[in-house]
Amino acid sequence: MASKDQGPAEPDSPAAIVDAPFETALSERYLVYALSTITARSLPDLRDGLKPVHRRLLWAMRQLRLSPDSAYKKSARVVGEVLGKYHPHGDTAVYDAMVRLAQPFALRYPLVEGQGNFGNIDGDNAAAARYTEARLTKTAISLMAGLDEGTVDFVPTYNNEEEEPVIFPGLFPNLLANGASGIAVGMATNIPSHNVDEVIEATLEVIENPAVEHARLMQIMQGPDLATGGLIVDSPETISAAYETGRGSFRIRARFHAAEAESAADRDAGIERLGGGQWQLIISEIPYQVPKGKLIEQIAQVIADKKVPILEDVRDESDEQIRIVLVPRSRNVDPELLKESLYRLTDLETRFGLNMNVLDATRTPMVMGLKELLQNWIASQIDILQRRTRHRLAKIADRLELLEGYIIAFLNLDRVIEIIRTEDEPKPVMMAEFGLTDRQTEAILNMRLRSLRKLEEMQLRQEKDELLKEQDELQKLLDSPARQRTRLKRDLNALRKEYGKDTALGARRTTIDEAEPTVEFSMDAMIEKEPTTVILSARGWIRAAKGHADLSQEWKFKEGDELAFAFHAQTTDKLLIATDDGRFYTLGADKLPGARGFGEPVRTMVDIDNSAHIVSAWAHKPGERLLLASTLGKGFVIKSDDLLAETRKGRAVMTLKGDAKLARVAHIGEGHDHVAVVGDNRKLVVFNLEEMPEMSRGQGVQLQRYRDGGMADVTTFRLEEGLSWQMGGTGERTRTEMEMWQWKVARGGAGRMPPQGFPRDNRF
Repeated sequence: MASKDQGPAEPDSPAAIVDAPFETALSERYLVYALSTITARSLPDLRDGLKPVHRRLLWAMRQLRLSPDSAYKKSARVVGEVLGKYHPHGDTAVYDAMVRLAQPFALRYPLVEGQGNFGNIDGDNAAAARYTEARLTKTAISLMAGLDEGTVDFVPTYNNEEEEPVIFPGLFPNLLANGASGIAVGMATNIPSHNVDEVIEATLEVIENPAVEHARLMQIMQGPDLATGGLIVDSPETISAAYETGRGSFRIRARFHAAEAESAADRDAGIERLGGGQWQLIISEIPYQVPKGKLIEQIAQVIADKKVPILEDVRDESDEQIRIVLVPRSRNVDPELLKESLYRLTDLETRFGLNMNVLDATRTPMVMGLKELLQNWIASQIDILQRRTRHRLAKIADRLELLEGYIIAFLNLDRVIEIIRTEDEPKPVMMAEFGLTDRQTEAILNMRLRSLRKLEEMQLRQEKDELLKEQDELQKLLDSPARQRTRLKRDLNALRKEYGKDTALGARRTTIDEAEPTVEFSMDAMIEKEPTTVILSARGWIRAAKGHADLSQEWKFKEGDELAFAFHAQTTDKLLIATDDGRFYTLGADKLPGARGFGEPVRTMVDIDNSAHIVSAWAHKPGERLLLASTLGKGFVIKSDDLLAETRKGRAVMTLKGDAKLARVAHIGEGHDHVAVVGDNRKLVVFNLEEMPEMSRGQGVQLQRYRDGGMADVTTFRLEEGLSWQMGGTGERTRTEMEMWQWKVARGGAGRMPPQGFPRDNRF
């Protein structure tokens, strides 16, 4: 469609409005955008490991002559240069990219040396570009080495006013050394940094033996070497599989290390001993890309939420070196248990996804394994070597042409001077008489008088001999792939000395060490076991008093409220709450409010429906069996473990139809073999417990049949001990009926009137 600023289209002009299906037009344009994002923005080139914004930043700094031994220049100047000449995007995006290149905790081998506030590992942002200054590092210079030697192609910038290199030709293996990350349309890349010494050694192995096995490369390259150190705790098999396919992930953990520890074992475990048997854990390195400030906030929140009760406090005592102190609640805490719990709940353990998706020499995106990546990089460096050689040969040929002319001039110096003095146009005369080329003649005519000394002639002959020798060597190099590989190996070995593991910058920071099998533990195991008394009111307010209080004592409630349930428990117990809609909810006894006030509404802790009423509440006992019964007289047996719910929404257990409600939850005592059921019609039935099915959910089977009303109560008992119930009045007296044979029938019977003295409220 014609844009508004073009004005109306002429009547006889070509179609100004294109009639095309919207879907087709949109897909075509989106495809162009997607390809642009993939090839010109988000994915790195395997040859120099850079995305366009980074390459343009470094190129602009080189043009500004910001070498490592020059003065710094304002970052705003660099950003402006990049925006104005090479990269017409937002200044914030360009400056953020530059800041990352300068951060030693973001890049394993920084390419920019910053002066001023370039952010920190806490997660704080860099100062504005007008405050900070920057220049290139030696690593960046080595990455750009050879740009003036015809090694790479140059392309016009976006406005055709300047030129910029397609890639950088330097021998520094930046893609694997510094890694890369980016999200394009439909694809992404995520490559960790590696140790240059190991990368070069693996490259030399591939050059020496192109058929090298992947397993051999993994013996050389252990795995990532991250800027912030830390530990990678996956198995060698997992790491190897990731590098073989180019996809996978690694578990990164913080490093616990106590430099002042008394023993080597304590030092490596990060345990710092204090007086009186007390100790604390010291974190010296944190996982890559985790801001230290955020990590400490996470740990503090875990403490506040009491998710790790064995942890007392966290302190940040970092200066230039990271030092995070973890204080246990008591000296009896297991350090490994504390570490494992924090690995699970915080970013002390993170996962880094490996996705080696890069652009190859044809700018085609593809995921490569380690060997394929190295082979492609070697091929690109061989191509750069050949280009450099051909460029140098051309330069030598040009110089030799001039030298030949100079030598002819010296051999015929008197005649040359005579021609210049006597001829109006000496150039064609000299070319015809001595067989000189245009360039040679022009050079002779431009010679200075001081060059016409004998010494200069000797130097010319010596230079010619040296150039001829160099030309011969370079031609042999160009004609021999074996010599090219040898030259590449020699150059790589020279670079390796600068980044060897014995140097400050080259020393490996990340330890590759498979973690011990995870310690299996429950977070509940960290709760201190203490007796408690749980009080739940009729209106659903819950609280817990310390210790096992007298259950018959008077408890204070809000006006109009009263006691519904009171029972003893331990702080390590799970509490089960049953509602008449057939759902069961789980609470931790340690999470209840204290008993000084009225407690808190239980509905703020679990999502109980407003129309539902609490039928029962008790402390869960593993392995216990319960009998659930509805108002319609249906029920089943269930294991207590099957009632536990993982979420606030609880677990739907009993299926209820019509107006039916869950009426009773009866605890089946040890050795109980019979069930007693009484209805609202005051009919009692007794039958074998074996007749009851054990289920995990459902509506169950008919316990007793009714003409009018429904079920009033249910209980279980041992037949030989008889059926007991509480007498009227205070309920302190209990009566037991031994002769129950006359009420014993098959399950589902109507029953008969209960024994003399059975409670009038039909409750056992």
